[in-house]
Amino acid sequence: MNIALIGFGKVSYNMVKLIQSPNVKFITSTQDRSKNTIELISQSNVEVVESFNQAIENADIIISANSPAQAVDVAKKYGNTDAIYLDLNNISPKTTDEINALVNNFVDGAIIGKIDSDNPVLYLSGENADKLLFLNEFLNVKIISDRIGDASNLKMLRSTYTKSLSVLLIESYNLAKSSGLEDEFFEVLSLTEGDDFKQKALSRINNTLKSSKRKSEELEEILQYYDSDELEMVKTALNKLKQF
Repeated sequence: MNIALIGFGKVSYNMVKLIQSPNVKFITSTQDRSKNTIELISQSNVEVVESFNQAIENADIIISANSPAQAVDVAKKYGNTDAIYLDLNNISPKTTDEINALVNNFVDGAIIGKIDSDNPVLYLSGENADKLLFLNEFLNVKIISDRIGDASNLKMLRSTYTKSLSVLLIESYNLAKSSGLEDEFFEVLSLTEGDDFKQKALSRINNTLKSSKRKSEELEEILQYYDSDELEMVKTALNKLKQF
């Protein structure tokens, strides 16, 4: 089975690590990729071809894992094929409908939790979702429904909470540091949030700061899809993310 990866960031890198099988071959390209992406590809057990068009020629599955802003354009370029087309970008149900109109065998996907954990959860929706159940051998796969958009909607609903909370956490952490109470800050929060709160909080802070541009795009998708009048905290979080 050939799986073509359009885009090669953290998601694709870890998918390759998780799906170890002699029956699966990953294919990608360094076409128009950054130096950091090319380095990431070189560290992976993946076949590299000259172009993404070449990568999808014999693909059974195409995985799009880029950014919300690129998702539709990628579908236009590489989705006109008989392969299963799985989108793992953090996009709105409206965007998944656009992609569904462009590709033949679309599956709406959302990774919940950290992709670099030992067993991340992959939520799927769409009529072709059951064709990807074999991935359950390598990670936890859950099919929500046969409706395109349900997986993306669930991911967005989660993001309204987690990304807004991450921004609040950064603000509180910075205040604690400026007061010289960084250790005590984590200590008192650990009383209610659990013994591993400090480790998880610092990881969340670091991830948010490193990925602020992508997370901003995800929040913009949320505000475009839902009634923004009901999402004051999300709007505030977006404005703050753009300052990082």
